[in-house]
Amino acid sequence: MFDANDIDWDKGDGLVPAVVQHAFDGRVLMLGYMNRESLAVTLDSGRVSFWSRSRGKPWTKGETSGNVLELVDISVDCDADTLLVRARPKGPTCHLGDDSCFDGRALAGAATTGPGLGFLAALDRLVEARERERPEGSYTTRLFEAGTKRVAQKVGEEGVETALAAAAGDRDELLDESADLLYHLLVLLRCRDASLQDVVTRLAARHG
Repeated sequence: MFDANDIDWDKGDGLVPAVVQHAFDGRVLMLGYMNRESLAVTLDSGRVSFWSRSRGKPWTKGETSGNVLELVDISVDCDADTLLVRARPKGPTCHLGDDSCFDGRALAGAATTGPGLGFLAALDRLVEARERERPEGSYTTRLFEAGTKRVAQKVGEEGVETALAAAAGDRDELLDESADLLYHLLVLLRCRDASLQDVVTRLAARHG
């Protein structure tokens, strides 16, 4: 169990770096610093807060923009001088409007700060936005407007095509059909007010 007394506050003159990670898809969202006061605010409020070194006081992420970080849990590293904060972001984390503070200045050709599988979570968020906004000309919009039965039919069709591709031994076709199946499954889940995270939670519960 997390205990603030386990942290080596003296090593950094009362401050420790706090790496914020997306609780679902694992992306690194930002880096801040915490002291005992800002950590207490975080734990009490359930919203991630930091210590502002320039202003000399605690500040809650999103207190002006509304793009808060809802706390999930906190752990301390093996040296007891760095925190890992897992959170659910409500809106962009970066003040420049990016999901992550590391997105806008990626080096060495990096396209994303998240792990490869994190793209599925990003696609799930996009499908959610399509359901909400219904942009004209979007294939996903057309699927939602066609209704749950039509989307379910598409999932069935893609499932059969995926199985046939596997049986035929065509690896490239199997990958293509699997991608189609996953996408349409995400749309079907949203049709029934469910999400990829709900599926992952169910799988994790079974595994546990």
